[in-house]
Amino acid sequence: MAIGIAGVRLGHWSDTEGETGCTVLIVPEGTVGSAEVRGGAPASRELDALAPDKTLSSVDAVLLTGGSAFGLAAADGVMRYLEEEGRGVMTPGGRVPIVPTLALFDLGAGDRTARPTAEHGYAAARASTGEQVTHGRIGAGTGAYTAHWRGPEQRRPGGIAYAQRQLGDLVVGALCVVNAFGDIDDGTSDISLDAVAVLARPFEFAESRTHTTIGVVVTNARLDKMGCHIAAQGAHDGLARALTPPHTRFDGDGFIAVATGEVGADIDTVRLMALASVTESIRSLAP
Repeated sequence: MAIGIAGVRLGHWSDTEGETGCTVLIVPEGTVGSAEVRGGAPASRELDALAPDKTLSSVDAVLLTGGSAFGLAAADGVMRYLEEEGRGVMTPGGRVPIVPTLALFDLGAGDRTARPTAEHGYAAARASTGEQVTHGRIGAGTGAYTAHWRGPEQRRPGGIAYAQRQLGDLVVGALCVVNAFGDIDDGTSDISLDAVAVLARPFEFAESRTHTTIGVVVTNARLDKMGCHIAAQGAHDGLARALTPPHTRFDGDGFIAVATGEVGADIDTVRLMALASVTESIRSLAP
């Protein structure tokens, strides 16, 4: 499924042997964005500028990346690509592209020394002019797994997935990279406490604490930064429906929400559509 919002481009860089990668969502000029992080161990870049009380009013792209904090360096390459396109906030020193970034921990998935670099971020941005691939173990989802609490031998493949909801002209989509400590919850069974019980045995399961679910909510709604922040809150509500347990102290679960501003919309409607899109996106990766 392609992202059904005009002007939005999606590109990936993948290292299938090292099991890592990065994914870039380039958005139209004037796109507004904000974010919310609920996990206890985030790796991020430029999120402070997205707070509703900060001066910045727009973003140029969003980067989702593997490599934990090392992978944040891939944003340098995305910035270079956007600078070449003439994008960014005008300053006395030239344009400065705004690329908020979220990273997941996949260093234990394949080659522990493999991580996205600035060149890989540039390659992902350059690939955004091609076909949109929105599902599978690709880009930031290349080294993603779920059910880490079960241990390395019983974890399950994760990846990247996209789902969207439409109401008239209003579209709200969610691109999620699912690398979860917990299980994907299809909503048909009781909540299991087995994974929660593991949390009390940190040394026994130390190697399993290598995860995080991150994503982007993208909409054509006309929202300000506070509206985008509320949409990001709805994304986390969807994550909590689709993963058990969500938002642990060693997950870095975070969502960035961006709005291209084409369609007038009620913010509570957008928030509910974000919740539904995230839930559907994550559940689509269930084994």
